[in-house]
Amino acid sequence: MHLIVDAANVIGSRPDGWWRDRQGAARRLAGSLVAVLSTDPGVLVAALGREPVGPLLVHLVLEGAAGRTPDLPTHPALDVVVAPADGDSTIAALAADLHEEQVVVVTADRALRERVRVHGATAVGPAVLLRALPTTS
Repeated sequence: MHLIVDAANVIGSRPDGWWRDRQGAARRLAGSLVAVLSTDPGVLVAALGREPVGPLLVHLVLEGAAGRTPDLPTHPALDVVVAPADGDSTIAALAADLHEEQVVVVTADRALRERVRVHGATAVGPAVLLRALPTTS
């Protein structure tokens, strides 16, 4: 199962001052993903309302300043993807590449949701993911 995370959209869904430190916000999101992947990745699968189908691979798509974040937390099941231009095009291309797999995209962007559905992906909003993640400081 593949989970594609629109980092800009997820980070921007909470008014916690992320705009003052985009790299710090990206680091916190990656840290939360690593924490849940390290303890119980099934929590993410359950939060998405899916049955576990093979291993979970999370693709965290970063763009702009967030894409230049040094020292992001890492995990074997976390694939950090730096968008060469806009994140939406990168996410849509990734969903297209993975079209034969079970793919869930986390974004609130309606146009992006439609773009990935064309490739067989499903989409959920940022709140679904955020409820499943531990908070990090």
